[in-house]
Amino acid sequence: MTGSEAPPSFRLAYVPGVTPSKWVRIWNERYPDVPLELVPVAAAEAPGVLRDGGADAGLVRLPVDRAFFSAIPLYEETTVVVVPKEHVVAAVDEVTAEDLADDVVFHPLDDVLDWERPPGQPGFERPATTSDAVELVAANVGLLVVPQSLARLHHRKDLTYRTLVDGPQSGIALAWPEEATTDLVEDFIGVVRGRTANSTRGRSAPQAEEQPKRKRPQPAAARRKPAPAKKSAPGRRGKPRRRS
Repeated sequence: MTGSEAPPSFRLAYVPGVTPSKWVRIWNERYPDVPLELVPVAAAEAPGVLRDGGADAGLVRLPVDRAFFSAIPLYEETTVVVVPKEHVVAAVDEVTAEDLADDVVFHPLDDVLDWERPPGQPGFERPATTSDAVELVAANVGLLVVPQSLARLHHRKDLTYRTLVDGPQSGIALAWPEEATTDLVEDFIGVVRGRTANSTRGRSAPQAEEQPKRKRPQPAAARRKPAPAKKSAPGRRGKPRRRS
């Protein structure tokens, strides 16, 4: 590398609700010479950021365009309903969509759940963002259904949430443009999949130097000792005969 060349770096986009800190920590331990830059993006904007090269890979919400992106599904989130603490729903552990039939349930324009038909009664308008919808819930105007991570992200002391058992779920995946599967992308795939630093599938695993082959020691039975020399027959040891 010449003095004018910038060191390599890896740019990771991530959508609201995703917490990449565990993988970032492992990356920094394993590749201290390759900075990892986090790029926060809205869920709807993530595919465009990856297509335009604004990030090398992204932690995004499914579905993605599989004709353009490679994707590794990571997990699915629990779906919850956000309600004021004094609402009747707060008294139970979980609810169904039918339980919300008489309530106003907001459906923000940045909603990430794939509804055939949102539960409850429609609001007087569709809030622009999930954050705006949370403000309306706090004002006791209606309720909101979101993935659990977004309920935590927009936590307020006057609100709580309960599990919606029959709502659609939002899946999180690691995605990147298929034609841009670089060595650094492969390295991050290894981190996400839990490969060790010395995994044979990891690009950065050091190659063991080939050692000269040593001669295999022969088994003891094969190391034959030279046969002992044959002893001549012992001569007679009688008294010498005297000549007459």
